[in-house]
Amino acid sequence: MTDELSLIVEVARESMIKAINHLENELIRIRAGKANPQMLEGLTVDYYGTLTALNQVANVSVLDARTLTIQPWEKNMLQPIERAILNANLGVTPQNDGNSIRIFMPPLTEERRREFVKRAFGEGEQTRIAIRSIRREAIEQVKKLQKEGLSEDLTKDAEKQIQDLTDQHIGLVEKHLTAKEKEIMSV
Repeated sequence: MTDELSLIVEVARESMIKAINHLENELIRIRAGKANPQMLEGLTVDYYGTLTALNQVANVSVLDARTLTIQPWEKNMLQPIERAILNANLGVTPQNDGNSIRIFMPPLTEERRREFVKRAFGEGEQTRIAIRSIRREAIEQVKKLQKEGLSEDLTKDAEKQIQDLTDQHIGLVEKHLTAKEKEIMSV
């Protein structure tokens, strides 16, 4: 296979891996009734007039399966952190005890679990679309090379390789979604 074809296939592989990584990050944010510090990732707090990531102003840890604790490095940050959590609309209410903030994960109802599964499958569909789009772009590049004189055998081999990559990554999406559905629906 030519260097150009190898590059096209490699770029497609890396892009598909990025799509899978994005899906994994999004699925982590969909809570399954268990406390997970990553559900607060991306949360910003007003730190003396500057929006700052929560993990840069406080320590977030798991106390038990259903409780997160947030220990700010400065006591006067309790209110802004509490406000940021409420404004993030995570479906949880922070409890401020004057020294730290605790977040108790309420048990999920059957209806809420189904909503989370639906949301997870929506994220999965977005990832599938992204992977198919990467495949389409890579195959278009290969066909362009064919018009420039690339042999038909090399073109078919590259297209098959790209399709195999696509199938492999779509399979990973399905695996992640099945695992997340099981996690959410288990009581």
